[in-house]
Amino acid sequence: MSRKKKHEEDHIDETWLIPYSDMLTLLLALFIVMFAMSQVNQQKFQKAAKEFNAVFSGGSGVMPEGGNSVAVLQETNSSDEAKKGVIEEDKMTEIKKGLEKGFAESGYADKVSVGLNGEGLEVCIQDAVLFNSGDANVLQELSPVLLEISKKVKDLDNNIKIIGHTDNRPIKTAKFGSNWDLSAMRAINVMHYMVDIGGLKPEKLSIQAFGEYKPKYDNSTEEGQAKNRRVEIFIVRNYPKTNKKVDGFSKPN
Repeated sequence: MSRKKKHEEDHIDETWLIPYSDMLTLLLALFIVMFAMSQVNQQKFQKAAKEFNAVFSGGSGVMPEGGNSVAVLQETNSSDEAKKGVIEEDKMTEIKKGLEKGFAESGYADKVSVGLNGEGLEVCIQDAVLFNSGDANVLQELSPVLLEISKKVKDLDNNIKIIGHTDNRPIKTAKFGSNWDLSAMRAINVMHYMVDIGGLKPEKLSIQAFGEYKPKYDNSTEEGQAKNRRVEIFIVRNYPKTNKKVDGFSKPN
C-alpha cells in the first residue's frame, strides 16, 4: 500500500497544458493576422481571416470573409470626408448667392463676378472697383466690396488666395517697374485690407501675382484689357471636388 501511494504522489499534474496550448493557438492566430495586414495583400488577408475564424470555433468568426481592416478604415474616413465636403459645398453655395445678391444691389454686378468650381469659390474684381489707374492703393470709398466679401468668409476655416493680374500694356514708373510689381502690390494691399479692416485670419491668407501673363480675355480690345486688370479672391476648398468645373469658373490659376 505504501509503494502504491508513493507512486501516485510522484505523478505530475499536466492539466496546465490545456490553457497553455489554447494561449499559443491564439497567439499564432494573432501573428497570422498581423503578418497578413503588414503585407497589404488581399489574398493573404483573406486567408488569414479564414484561419482566424477557424481558430475561434468555425462559427461566424470575428471578420467577414474578404474583410480588410485597412479598406474599412479608408471607407469610414472617405465617408466622413464626403459628409464634410457636402457641408462645405452648401456653405460655399450660400456665400456665392449672398455675394451675388449684395453686388447686384450695390451696383457692382457688372464689375464683380462670383464663381464656384471644384477647387473653391472665386470672386473676381475688376481693378476699377478698387484702384485708380496705375496705382495699388485701395480706394476707401469703394472698400465696401472687400468688407462684404470679408464678412461672408470671415468664419470659414479655409485658406484664401489673393491673386493680382494686369493687362498687357507695359508700365514703368517710380513705384512699379513692371506689371508684376503692380499686380503683386495690389494683391498685398487687398490682403492687408481684408486682415486689418475685414478681420480675416492672417495665417489663412496668401498672395500671388501674375502680371499680364494669365489673361482671361482678349487684350487686343479695351474691354478685354479692362477685364484682365483684376484681383481674384479665391477661397480654397478643404474638400476639393473631382469635377473641377462647378458653377461659373474652371480650375483657378
